[in-house]
Amino acid sequence: MIMTDQKPALTVDLGGTKIIAAVVLPGGKIISRNYCLTMADKGPEAVSDRILSAVDRAIAQAKLKTSELIGIGVAAAGILDTNRGIVTSSPNLPHWHNVQLRDILADKLGVVTYLINDASAAALGEHRFGAGMGFDNIVYLTVSTGIGGGIIIGGELYSGTDGCAGEVGHMTIEADGPQCHCGNFGCLEALASGWAVAKAAITCIDNGKKSSIIELVDGRLENITAETVAMAARRGDRLAADIVSEAAKYLGIGLANLVNIFNPELIVIGGGLSKMGDMLLKPARKVLKERAFRLPADTVRVVRARLGGNAGIVGAAAYVFAQRAETGAKA
Repeated sequence: MIMTDQKPALTVDLGGTKIIAAVVLPGGKIISRNYCLTMADKGPEAVSDRILSAVDRAIAQAKLKTSELIGIGVAAAGILDTNRGIVTSSPNLPHWHNVQLRDILADKLGVVTYLINDASAAALGEHRFGAGMGFDNIVYLTVSTGIGGGIIIGGELYSGTDGCAGEVGHMTIEADGPQCHCGNFGCLEALASGWAVAKAAITCIDNGKKSSIIELVDGRLENITAETVAMAARRGDRLAADIVSEAAKYLGIGLANLVNIFNPELIVIGGGLSKMGDMLLKPARKVLKERAFRLPADTVRVVRARLGGNAGIVGAAAYVFAQRAETGAKA
């Protein structure tokens, strides 16, 4: 048994391709971690079974019993009704419509369970243990295959009425822009995400533009990713550099909107595209400065996230600890 002033939490990071289950102590230390493939195409019931298996293994690795957990926090992408613990829909989880994931896990495991958006969980993680420590007003963006976000106001997570707040990737940047996976047009995600960068490269090459990108994927256009484009840009490829610059411009417009609306002290950028570093963030910061009101633009800092793939895991745990404290849970 783990000796601590408070019971640990178990967290689940549910993604379209992988499931991570981990046991986390109140200070953010991860004491066990288990990984498996989601196999999302198998449907909600099969995925729920895989979650339960990963949870069992994580608990066993930590040498705990379920009764020794303070609670379970599940971080998932999509439109969630967090009050009722329902995944209403998720672009990463086909056939998931109004799945009562919280109750499914709570009933099977006999432990109080909470559902939280994955980007909101990452925002909490960075606020409690990462780049946002010491700041009260933060906006977190994960810029990866898609774009998500989380909002911290007055040191607390802002979830909105239904728990849907923070879907910053789906603010409209261009009214007549490309169609997003959500069905809308001109979303930030459709212009500055990983899939948008890859799609732009494929379209340009299909239209006859020359680029070393094609050599990096051995002529297989379907293998082009944002990482491929970034690699080519670093090597001086003009087309790749232009695509990254365009994505940075749109990201900067999105950041300017967030600055004008929320007036944050800090914007934390995580996700795979943040690894581009200043190639992406320097021009995005420039656009932010040009487009946002001067006072909040001068106040805000835009920094890279620190916790990487652990942000959602420790953030979901922080959410569990906070919720249990509110309800007067005893260790």
